Amino acid sequence: MKRILLYITLLSIFTSCKREVVWVPDGYGASKVEKPTGQYVADLSFKRIAYAYHNSVVANFDSTKLKYITHLHFAFLNPKEDGTLLTLTNQANFEALNKLAKDNKVKTAFSIQGNELVFRTIAANEQTRKQLVKSLVEFAVRYDLDGIDLDWEYPRANHGSDVSFELLTQELSQELHSWHKYLSMAVTPGIYAGAVKDGVTKGAIDAVDFVNLMAYDGRGVDPANLNHHSTYVMAERVINIWLNEKAVPKEKIVVGIPVYGKNVSNTSMTYRALLAAGADSDLDEFTVSGSTYYFNGIPTIKQKTQLAKLKGNGVMFWEYGQDAVGDLSLLKASFDASK
Repeated sequence: MKRILLYITLLSIFTSCKREVVWVPDGYGASKVEKPTGQYVADLSFKRIAYAYHNSVVANFDSTKLKYITHLHFAFLNPKEDGTLLTLTNQANFEALNKLAKDNKVKTAFSIQGNELVFRTIAANEQTRKQLVKSLVEFAVRYDLDGIDLDWEYPRANHGSDVSFELLTQELSQELHSWHKYLSMAVTPGIYAGAVKDGVTKGAIDAVDFVNLMAYDGRGVDPANLNHHSTYVMAERVINIWLNEKAVPKEKIVVGIPVYGKNVSNTSMTYRALLAAGADSDLDEFTVSGSTYYFNGIPTIKQKTQLAKLKGNGVMFWEYGQDAVGDLSLLKASFDASK
């Protein structure tokens, strides 16, 4: 009996000394992953992030532009009300794109978005909130992602979701960091005072590694160019709001840049399509079939990148597939300006 007790004791001690292990069913990412040891260290280098649709066909994906970015964020994961995740529309394409990015030494993350009511319901309940954290961390570990990006548009102070959003970011950050993975969030430009701007709290900002400022879709913001949805002046104003009013540290500021144009009717046209229609990559507007689209040409991209280096720590692009190929690429222009 004593021998049995001694064996059980030693087994217990040995087990408690082992690193946490995530076991995954066969055919679903990695089969076993051990939790890393040591302290998590945040990446403070200048970031060039691009979002990309996770279900894009890898054969049609322009891998040559991967050398211009540091991070690729896949769009999108969607949560269920119970905190679990909806199935991806094309799992095989995501896995192929993730491997391609990893092979090119690009960090990868999955961006989670969803219906505002679903987010509010999940985050307000401790059980479902913890389930969502568990679901996201397990997903990141299984597929060797470097992080998770929160694209909750938007937590609102008048709904109490500022509090629940803060709890979600804190709990998710703690778990991801324990696996040496980052947490980022995409946020409103913050141009207008109110519940949406107040929905992102200091606690949430402190919890994440960096903040992607969506400095686009803001027609009427720049007095000198009211029809343009994403001017240099708007980018500067958005940075100043989050840097000064919201107290985001400079090293966490990432400036969002569109890879598309918009007309006054809010209709979008990709940068790639605009060039195909005859647009000049050195200009910021082009008229197609009587409608003028306002976009960011190469000079503006370079100016915004230099602004991001001066007042922030990165740039973010929506969306990878909307960019041109070759020397007219906006990702290339940003890369050249960030050297």
